[in-house]
Amino acid sequence: MPPTTTLDRVPRGASVRVVTVDGGDAIARRLDDLGLREGVAVEVLRRAPLGDPTVFELHGYQLCLRKSESGRVRVEPVDGAPA
Repeated sequence: MPPTTTLDRVPRGASVRVVTVDGGDAIARRLDDLGLREGVAVEVLRRAPLGDPTVFELHGYQLCLRKSESGRVRVEPVDGAPA
């Protein structure tokens, strides 16, 4: 089983796959509505100079999330790529 980390810790340019989204509250449901679901591929495009927020690409669109939101998304590397 590949190691997992959270989406806020993935370096720029890396591609990962969503394992799960932590929590069962409104924020977790909103992340699900935005397409962050198990098995979805996500690429880290760019990060603000102070490290927050970060822009991700998934499902062919770009999504900007704060660390507090992306830290709830557990991910794993895509086919051996470092996360």
